[in-house]
Amino acid sequence: MAASRTTTPSPRSAEGSRHVRPALAAAFLLVALLACQSPAAAPTPSPATTASAPPAYPLSLVDDEGTTVVLDAEAERVVSLSPAITETVFALGAGDRLVGGTDFDDYPPEAAAVPDVVANVRVLLEQIVELEPDLVLAAGNNFTPAADISRLRELRLPVLVTYADSMDGALHDIRLIGSALGADTEAERIIDGMEARVAEVSGAVEKIDDRPRVFYELGAEPQLYGPAPDSFVADLIALAGGEPITTNDPAVFTISLERLVSLDPEVIVLGDANYGTCPGDVTGRPGWGSMTAVREGAIVPVDDIIVTRPGPRLGEGLAALTLAIHPEADIESPVGADVLCAASETGS
Repeated sequence: MAASRTTTPSPRSAEGSRHVRPALAAAFLLVALLACQSPAAAPTPSPATTASAPPAYPLSLVDDEGTTVVLDAEAERVVSLSPAITETVFALGAGDRLVGGTDFDDYPPEAAAVPDVVANVRVLLEQIVELEPDLVLAAGNNFTPAADISRLRELRLPVLVTYADSMDGALHDIRLIGSALGADTEAERIIDGMEARVAEVSGAVEKIDDRPRVFYELGAEPQLYGPAPDSFVADLIALAGGEPITTNDPAVFTISLERLVSLDPEVIVLGDANYGTCPGDVTGRPGWGSMTAVREGAIVPVDDIIVTRPGPRLGEGLAALTLAIHPEADIESPVGADVLCAASETGS
């Protein structure tokens, strides 16, 4: 196992810790627990024609929590603790270095064959230690429990934590993981493609004056779940040309029906369509009939996996979300988005 060192968080991590919101992890875990589905069909970006130059070691990296991780040699045995990270590693051309992943890894298809070290959102510490990884890539904001991260570091395993709370954050994390794997050129290639897609969407949105109030439903059982203020999903809704309806607390991802009715969404996007919720289910809910989106049939299923997974397909997720909010937008249809719900359900 390659030697590595982890230092305590840098001073800027104190500021970053204010943005760590455990409830966001709970909301995304709710989605993940329901996400046992077939992978989307979009192709993994092809390997770059020019490989990255080998990095100079020791290599010092600062993760999203402000912790400095020093790698003394190339990481040849890598563990991923989130589906977004796994997808990113494969897109960077380093999937063959993954020795551990999660039971929700579904893209690309070969990711499912990587041994699971996260099962039912529980980190299997003993199995990770037995794999003798050179690098553990964890997800912040308690998606990977902070106690597990601390324990892995106590065992002298290098843990790099990533957490994106915006599109820019997702691009940053692809670049960070690329640096950790010596795949800087490949990371920049992926980012260039994503930025081009974002620019296409932004150009189309700028031509549309309407900014409808949008509620993105993450789940409806046992409570109603939606994006919190300043969260990842809220950022994407704004980029997609909508005014996000959020909970009233950055640390809370449940929203009362009374609040939702009072904010009167003009578009309801069903992120839980992947898990069986369709427009007809929403129109039949007691108390929902007064909302503009319900009265006008503006209830749209969307492929939540590509919308909320902060990885290489996020540009396509933004395109899918934009077309859900603005079907008139002049952009290409997203590649790899699952077709959800019957056409008759959507009113099309």
